[in-house]
Amino acid sequence: MKTIDDLKRFYDTTLMPDLLAFEQQRRGIVRKITTVIIVALGLGGLSFVFMASNMRQVGPAVMIPFVLCLLIGGAVCSLLIRGYVAYFKTVVIEKIVHFIDDNLSYEPKNCIPKSTFMLSKIFTTKPNRYKGDDFVSGKVGATQMQFCELNAEYESGSGKDRHTYTVFRGIFFIADFNKHFNGQTIVLPDTAEKLFGRLGQKLQSLNVFRGELIRLEDPEFESHFVVYGSDQIEARYILSTSLMARITDFKKRTGKKIYLSFIGSMVFVAVPYTRNLFEPRLFKTLLDFEPIRRYYEDLQLAIGIVEDLNLNTRIWSKE
Repeated sequence: MKTIDDLKRFYDTTLMPDLLAFEQQRRGIVRKITTVIIVALGLGGLSFVFMASNMRQVGPAVMIPFVLCLLIGGAVCSLLIRGYVAYFKTVVIEKIVHFIDDNLSYEPKNCIPKSTFMLSKIFTTKPNRYKGDDFVSGKVGATQMQFCELNAEYESGSGKDRHTYTVFRGIFFIADFNKHFNGQTIVLPDTAEKLFGRLGQKLQSLNVFRGELIRLEDPEFESHFVVYGSDQIEARYILSTSLMARITDFKKRTGKKIYLSFIGSMVFVAVPYTRNLFEPRLFKTLLDFEPIRRYYEDLQLAIGIVEDLNLNTRIWSKE
């Protein structure tokens, strides 16, 4: 595994020429966006004054030209930013991915399909708004894996009654577990028992959509997670003492919630985030090591799941 010192040398020798070029581009885009905003506000203001002075009775229609100017200005700014972000990812983020492991491929506009997301059965709500990017795939050691950033939402109602619910936002990871499962085992953060104690245990047992509640003999693991499955014996077989310890360590070390499921011959892992992970900063300089370090650590968190869960140790052979 590469160290932060390795990353700093990579930053100084390999990334810096690209970052210097992007810094010039960033400053140019900021100037253009500033100009567009000033022009849009100016034209919008003039149109508002013209409409107001030529109407016998001022009504909501007086705002239409002003709003149109703002919308056009916003669309132009969005196009400028979109091109900059896309090019940054294909140069800088791709180089960081290859720095971590040269066997991996990176597709900034691709993502894991919604059908695969639902196949994990981690989340029971089917999103009707689904998008993702920053797709990474390849082999880490002997393990085939893939992950991407996802934003899955469920929208209901319309107009004033429209409500949007976040199903999942963060990194979604899939890897070959090298063992075929007959049933399904799902590991979720244990929030009910923490909040409601014994009542929480009762609520957990009523979660019929995910299968039976699985009780395991690891108090620390069960203080962080709740497990559901279709086969009590298989769930205990999968969640060995060492794997439960590794999942617990991952949760404690990263400070992140973690969701897992074991279905078919795959392990699915969902790690929520509330921010866009691999987007370049627009209104701050790029000539700073900390953003690069954050990109690296977010990528390493996902890629490192293979080692964190010890997936390269082939305990079983596929049946």
